[in-house]
Amino acid sequence: MSEEQYDDEEEIILSELDDEELVEQMHDDLYNGLKDEIIEGTSLLLERGWSPSKVLSDALVEGMRIVGIDFRDGILFVPEVLMAANAMKGGMAILRPLLAETGAETVGKMVVGTVKGDIHDIGKNLVSMMMEGAGFEVFDIGINNPVENYLEALDEHQPEILGMSALLTTTMPYMKVVIDTLIEQGRRDDYIVLVGGAPLNEEFGQAIGADAYCRDAAVAVETAKSMVEQKRALTR
Repeated sequence: MSEEQYDDEEEIILSELDDEELVEQMHDDLYNGLKDEIIEGTSLLLERGWSPSKVLSDALVEGMRIVGIDFRDGILFVPEVLMAANAMKGGMAILRPLLAETGAETVGKMVVGTVKGDIHDIGKNLVSMMMEGAGFEVFDIGINNPVENYLEALDEHQPEILGMSALLTTTMPYMKVVIDTLIEQGRRDDYIVLVGGAPLNEEFGQAIGADAYCRDAAVAVETAKSMVEQKRALTR
């Protein structure tokens, strides 16, 4: 980078931007994974009287939507998306307690984990971060989860969505064990069940009784949003 370019970049002082410019800049900063700038921008908008939910939707969720599109289209890759999601977490740390105080309804809640026998978590982590980036409250129960772990998390967090991940053909069938247990307990219809992982496909998702198979994190976000909206519309 030339010195001239460096000087240009140094000139952006967030506090001197008007609201519209600041939000645009925050979209860029999220895209570039700049956590400190996102924390500063979030704080500035709140100081200027923005509601926590408006900061979340206009600055952070919209910024992550742009990241999600470019990830889907192969312009951004996993490392960049993880950096963007980490920057988003900086803003969320400030907003989450404020949103809870105002009783703002989240986009939805999700419990997600990798199934028993499987210790892969990069895909699951990416889904968690992208879902958080879209405004969902995500409870990640980690890897190698027997059915009991899923049931405990569902009882504790009362989510709309259960997400299961597997990267091994040998662990894929365990997803059906979890779904069958929910059916036996008469609570399968309480949750939207989304499944994902490299060896899965749509046919497998249908065969085990999942609501949808999500080929990647961007699809997971789109699917989750539309399914939660449908579910809420039916229960209103």
